[in-house]
Amino acid sequence: MLSSTPRTFIGSTTFQVTGMTCAHCQRAVTEEISAVGGVDSVTVDLATGTVTVTAAQPVDRADIAAAVDEAGYALVP
Repeated sequence: MLSSTPRTFIGSTTFQVTGMTCAHCQRAVTEEISAVGGVDSVTVDLATGTVTVTAAQPVDRADIAAAVDEAGYALVP
């Protein structure tokens, strides 16, 4: 079955990320996602395990997932 979630997004989108527990985790995820083309800002909330990404141009969700993976964590599907 195909997901109803669009592949790309513009504006602010919040993702659930597993495994983040400390300032190092926060920094690693922020740096990797910030390097994705089109991303304007990244806010990590360790208490809720969420990452809010803001973009003024289309950003592919797969690129965000790959950046989180590169940092050593995973998006919750």
